[in-house]
Amino acid sequence: MISEQPIEAYVWIWQPGAVEPVVAGRVQATGDIIVFNYGRSYLDRADAIPVYLPELPLQPGLISPLSGLTVPGCINDASPDAWGKRVIMQHLIGAGASASTDAAALHPLTYLLRSGSDRIGALDFQVSPDTYTSREENTSAPLGELMQAAVKVDDGIPLSPALDRALLHGSSVGGARPKALINDEGRKLIAKFSSTTDAYSLVKGEYAAMELARRTGLDTARVKLRHVLGKDVLLVERFDRVPGTGQRRAVVSALTMLELDEMLARYASYADLAQIVRERFTAARRTLSELFARITFNILVGNNDDHARNHAAFWDGATLTLTPAYDICPQPRAGGETAQAMAIAADGYRMSQVAGCVRAAPTYLLSRADAREIIDYQIEVIESQWTEVCDDARMTKVERAYFWRRQFLNPYAVEGYAV
Repeated sequence: MISEQPIEAYVWIWQPGAVEPVVAGRVQATGDIIVFNYGRSYLDRADAIPVYLPELPLQPGLISPLSGLTVPGCINDASPDAWGKRVIMQHLIGAGASASTDAAALHPLTYLLRSGSDRIGALDFQVSPDTYTSREENTSAPLGELMQAAVKVDDGIPLSPALDRALLHGSSVGGARPKALINDEGRKLIAKFSSTTDAYSLVKGEYAAMELARRTGLDTARVKLRHVLGKDVLLVERFDRVPGTGQRRAVVSALTMLELDEMLARYASYADLAQIVRERFTAARRTLSELFARITFNILVGNNDDHARNHAAFWDGATLTLTPAYDICPQPRAGGETAQAMAIAADGYRMSQVAGCVRAAPTYLLSRADAREIIDYQIEVIESQWTEVCDDARMTKVERAYFWRRQFLNPYAVEGYAV
């Protein structure tokens, strides 16, 4: 563990419609937990909003994490995930930091303060309560160089100072796979790279799944596929930024909405999330239909990595609104039977079969006929537009054979379901 790790950090927030952040409060380490307290100046603001409810209500004094948590979920949502932590560890510890290095070598507050300022959502973390200093200065680099830098981190090879800063800029973005942040004519994009350990083209598979999801009518993040230096790069447009304005949109994960952390993530369920949608979301009935359609689409394209960090909502200080879908990535699969990361029905059913989803349709305020209509259309689109999407992705015959009827429309997914 490195010395002199921080014990506190100031939380800055972009309020709805704002282009500059204000200091909202402070997080500090107290034993094994991280507590939060609002600043008096923030509580006195007429436009102050809670960082997130019910976790951090607008009130004076220290606020401890909810029961079972060591850090407020809405704060943890702004922390880097596996890939970002690797980048930060290499930056601070050296090239010896690898995928096997224990992330606990650094304190959670170190990750918050050392990761890039352009993080997902509307929060950032500073050492000062008075002066905001962005950690985005001098961090640009061509896409090809960023990709090469990501490969070096994957392989434990030291980076030049310029590339180190550029890759560190994107360290606050969640997920386990190599990635970087780039700007493209005023749009904020996430660049997702191939990994040296990939056994097949995960990038092309994710592109195909995201594009087919859009064609079925799902609300998805916009994606493009680029070919750089002989490798595929997936560009994902960020939905937590308002293009050309400097405005940021607050985002919380389903894990936070369900009041769980990574250690308890196995208890996350779509059924519990559906209950929260009914109680707290805008356009609840339409959102439940969209959520159901995302579940069935994940099943049909072989994405069983649909854990609670891969679902999120915008937070405006009072209500929640489902974000576009993201990280729809078909997972490696050799056989048939598999299960989703989150339970689909209230009884704990989680098998990756659309027939089971139909039985759970009332949980999402859908009739069985409504559910079947959604599924039938998704199957039709996947079957009819598969070739065109593969052509767009420049998939080889071998790559198409790898995905088709294995991840995409695996027979197990439709077993017991008569189209």
